[in-house]
Amino acid sequence: MDQDMNYGSDYKYIPTTSIQSGMGIEVLPDLYCHTVQIVNIHLVGKPESNEFVLVDAGMPHSAEKIISTTEERFGENSRPKAIILTHGHFDHVGAIIELVEHWQVPVYAHELEMPFLTGQKAYPEPDPTVEGGMVSKMSPIFPNEPIDLGNHIETLPSDGSVPHMPEFKWIHTPGHAPGHVSLFREKDRALIAGDAFVTVKQEYLYKVLTQEQEISGPPRYLTTDWKAAKESVKKLAALNPSVAVTGHGFSMFGEELSESLEKLILHFDSIAVPDYGKYVDKNLH
Repeated sequence: MDQDMNYGSDYKYIPTTSIQSGMGIEVLPDLYCHTVQIVNIHLVGKPESNEFVLVDAGMPHSAEKIISTTEERFGENSRPKAIILTHGHFDHVGAIIELVEHWQVPVYAHELEMPFLTGQKAYPEPDPTVEGGMVSKMSPIFPNEPIDLGNHIETLPSDGSVPHMPEFKWIHTPGHAPGHVSLFREKDRALIAGDAFVTVKQEYLYKVLTQEQEISGPPRYLTTDWKAAKESVKKLAALNPSVAVTGHGFSMFGEELSESLEKLILHFDSIAVPDYGKYVDKNLH
């Protein structure tokens, strides 16, 4: 492993897998969503082109799966121009070091995520006491220490542009993580939401395993700022996206997406915010 890059000492394989794992869907001609165990990665770019980008880097020990998925879509030995991270939680950076070593490409994230991606600071501990199901209870086993990408990580441009994704803009959507970003393309209103909201109740093991679809707020056990999380959902709903791909769950389109987002905002405190947990701001209730 590259000397100037390393995972935290708690880095390990997490044995949870949904029925969707290993499956991919072409959401748009240039937007492909693939599930790695319980999290989605996104390939942005047309298959006949060499101009594509990977958004997020899956679960620990998933590099081979991500590389083979990329080669199936873009051809043998193909490699993205860059890797964009919506944020640095373990299930979005799980294979990042192996991918950077294999492809030798730059990685970009919001400046507020840099401490967690350059070995300086750990995220707050996951909250196993938060209202929710088995996944919340399991959360203490999730890797939490900062990873260090050394000089392979760069800050997203301050003008909102996304490197090698010319039609997309990044939008700061904190709450789930301080430097969480979502990516939006105005021309067709395509949204890559990350974990700002998801389309499966990520706390409940049964729902994670079966991928039962319902719009929800960010995963509860790792969300520390519920006020910011609510504002982020409002910000994304105001864009009136026509399609949304999220970090967890199936893609959502059109009217179903609009109505679900409207419902989520209207009832955010009961749908998204847990009734109890160490990061719950009591003032929200």
